[in-house]
Amino acid sequence: MTDPAASNPAAIDAAATLEAEVDEAISLCCHDVRAALRATLIANAFLEAEVERLSKAVSAGFTRGRNRRRAKPRDSETKAG
Repeated sequence: MTDPAASNPAAIDAAATLEAEVDEAISLCCHDVRAALRATLIANAFLEAEVERLSKAVSAGFTRGRNRRRAKPRDSETKAG
C-alpha cells in the first residue's frame, strides 16, 4: 500500500508544520513534555469556555437558528443514585 500523505504535498506540509509547532511548544516549556501538555490543556479549556461564553452572547436570530442552546440538565439527571 502507498501512503496517501506521501503523494499529497499539502498533507506533508501540514504534518511538518504540526511537528514544528509541537517542537516549539516543548521548547517553550524548557523541554518538559508534561508541562507542554499541561499548557495545551489549560489553553484548550480557556478556549472552550470562551466559545461557550460567546455562543451564549449571540442571538438565535443572528445565527438564523443554527446556534441551538444546550438544554440544562434537570436536577434529577445530575444527582447520582
